[in-house]
Amino acid sequence: MEQKKQNGNIVAIITMIFLFAMISFVTNLAAPLGVIWKNQPELGGSNFLGMMGNMMNFLAYLFMGIPAGKLLTKIGYKRTALVAIAVGLLGVFIQYLSGGILFSKESMLFALPTNFFVYLFGAFIAGFSVCMLNTVVNPMLNLLGGGGNKGNQYIQIGGTFNSLAGTLTPMFVGALIGEVTRERVLSGEITMQNAYPVLYIAMAVFALAFIILSFIPIKDPENNKSASNTKFEYSPWKFKHFKLGAIAIFIYVGIEIGIPGTLNFFLSDVTGKGAGLSAASAASIGGFVAGTYWFLMLIGRFLGSLISNKVSSKTMLLTASGLGIVFVLIAILLPKTVSTFMPVFTGSSFALTEVPLSALLLVLCGLCTSIMWGGIFNLAVEGLGKYTAMASGIFMMMVVGGGILPLIQNWIADIGGYMSSYWIIIAGLVYLLYYALIGSKNVNKSIPVD
Repeated sequence: MEQKKQNGNIVAIITMIFLFAMISFVTNLAAPLGVIWKNQPELGGSNFLGMMGNMMNFLAYLFMGIPAGKLLTKIGYKRTALVAIAVGLLGVFIQYLSGGILFSKESMLFALPTNFFVYLFGAFIAGFSVCMLNTVVNPMLNLLGGGGNKGNQYIQIGGTFNSLAGTLTPMFVGALIGEVTRERVLSGEITMQNAYPVLYIAMAVFALAFIILSFIPIKDPENNKSASNTKFEYSPWKFKHFKLGAIAIFIYVGIEIGIPGTLNFFLSDVTGKGAGLSAASAASIGGFVAGTYWFLMLIGRFLGSLISNKVSSKTMLLTASGLGIVFVLIAILLPKTVSTFMPVFTGSSFALTEVPLSALLLVLCGLCTSIMWGGIFNLAVEGLGKYTAMASGIFMMMVVGGGILPLIQNWIADIGGYMSSYWIIIAGLVYLLYYALIGSKNVNKSIPVD
């Protein structure tokens, strides 16, 4: 019986790790799919509209952040995971359907193709799934590992697969899109159907995960429901350093998504606004370069885990923010004609590719953003005690920044150019620097937290 339970746990752990990867897989579909949508004639090359799928994906966090936590305490880990998987399958399927509705003047809404709105709706539904999965996968892996160091190890393994999926997704979609030219777009050669293989994989993984998880017995922790009924005298909002930390998380996620997403658009754009790459390879290079950013995040998280027990969260956030400001500032000031050969991760190896030097500097920001979430979270919940769980739910809502800030950034890109849009990234990094230096200090120590 014990052997059977152990085998069931192994299968459950593997399933949760794959779902951890799916969080990043689904989230990182938005930017490369945005390359397809923005190049459709009706969207007129608008970066703002191209980033709308990403916006809808993250907007779901605002509505689902706290309800996801309540759902977890009401129906348990396993059922919440199953609901999340089912919703994810539905969201990806709706995005798949958007490729089957023909572009035509008869099917337009607000001067935009009807299937564009179908795609946005699918991205929004998928966002609900990702939010719920984020809420359940971390504690579930910790539970399956029995807590302690083993549980943390499983979470770190899941995080590695999460970063790997984030690395491969833009590369895969970029390779499927291939050459993006006005002629190919107008002839109907480049549509959502180009990305169908990626959507097939996503739907298959969701379906398989649902079936496997349905047969695995998972017991919820004893204090799961009792904790949800506890009444608190105060709330995390009473703590100034938490309020500033919630803003920091909002900004951080916007920075994390905005840097590679806009960079992908910049490199893939074969008009005068883009990086000036060849139309035959621009989309692929854009995807590979964006993927390399996520690969450096993977490396950064690994290195961060090695030094986090010796270096304070404040120091790590301070260093990462300061270095990020330097990288982005130089990238903005450099003309795009200044190029370099960059080792681009192609999924199996590295290959030297000529890109603007500014692109290389922005990719290096992946090392900076990799450790920011943990640093901000630790500083923001310091001294919160029993209010930490409630703070985590609020943090999940603030992830909506990953949709709002990139949308604003790409609106700026439409007006003033791609590199000019990165001033919003500079502003965000300056705020994170301020938070590390001053804003993270707990000045509400008189509030009882036991």
